[in-house]
Amino acid sequence: MAVKILYQGGSGEIVEKKSRFIATTEKIETEEEALAFIGRMKKQYWDARHNCYAFVAGEHHNLQRCSDDGEPAGTAGRPMLDVLLKEDIHNIAVVVTRYFGGTLLGTGGLVRAYQKAVQEGLKNSVLIEKMQGRLLTVECDYNSIGKIQYILARNQITAVDTSYTDKVVTEVMAPMEQLELLRKEITEGTSGTAAFQVGDPAEFAVIDGKIKIF
Repeated sequence: MAVKILYQGGSGEIVEKKSRFIATTEKIETEEEALAFIGRMKKQYWDARHNCYAFVAGEHHNLQRCSDDGEPAGTAGRPMLDVLLKEDIHNIAVVVTRYFGGTLLGTGGLVRAYQKAVQEGLKNSVLIEKMQGRLLTVECDYNSIGKIQYILARNQITAVDTSYTDKVVTEVMAPMEQLELLRKEITEGTSGTAAFQVGDPAEFAVIDGKIKIF
């Protein structure tokens, strides 16, 4: 099962009726890390009227916290948290800093502005799908490599490495739920001539078209 997490934090800014909303995201795993990040943001934007926040952590979003930081109740923190939960992102904290522009936005306007700011911050962050899988090493002859590459592409699986000697050895990270089916397809596609080695379970993600093993 894939889990969406924040891999690299970022920031984004929107302007609503002259009020600036700056969203900053950071990867966190504990409440302590989240509070330390929020503290840094409040120090950085000490002159802002509000530094509202939301964060989630845990496999099932077990840890959830949010704060309106002086905005009318329910207009900032909870709407921000709702964006994170709707996007099903794990282990992330976001702070939205507001510099007041002199015009009141009303409760509906505030909710929309804070949610839009979070979405802008997420656009400028790197989100990845972390999966459980195993390293599958496939050894075959030169006649079979084209078929194997076709099978991998059809299953949207990226090769980690391929080496060409007297045989072709391809290493792929196969998601757990696809592993047996992939072996079966390759065995059938190569008429049983491919040899396999299966590695230990590992977590991985595809980032910019490359495999990252955690």
